[in-house]
Amino acid sequence: MKNQKIVPGIILLGFGIYFYLEQAKVSLFQEFYDWPTLLMIVGIAFLVQGYRGRDYESIFPGVILVGFGIHFHIVNRFELWPDHLGAFILIIALGFLLRYQKTGNGLFYGVLFLIIAGMLLFYDRVTRWFGLMGTDISTAWRFWPAALVIIGIYLLFFKKK
Repeated sequence: MKNQKIVPGIILLGFGIYFYLEQAKVSLFQEFYDWPTLLMIVGIAFLVQGYRGRDYESIFPGVILVGFGIHFHIVNRFELWPDHLGAFILIIALGFLLRYQKTGNGLFYGVLFLIIAGMLLFYDRVTRWFGLMGTDISTAWRFWPAALVIIGIYLLFFKKK
């Protein structure tokens, strides 16, 4: 049986500690007194619900919230970290893949989002590798949003389990 008290319990505990540390002006955590930390607290609650409470569907939102929270905390602190749409799609892919690990569902979506993230994150490098084909790739690149819409419509209306 799934314990439904885990998520609200961790959220209340985490928010309580967060606001106490903020009120106490503990300088050690000064960088974390921001809204991405609250995203991470909620995400951690979902991850604990997913793994400890054996509610494996909670893994996906947990990874998304923790991943986005981490992204917003470090995007301006580490030059190597990408400030790009591809980073968000990579986090979504990780959510699907970690959920797949426990449920057996979502591998296709995880790989699909991983490929999209790779295309977005490494587009400049890939076009340089192909060199002369740059004009053909740039023409195709203009139509990739339409391809995403078509795949989404297919998955929503035509794909059966």
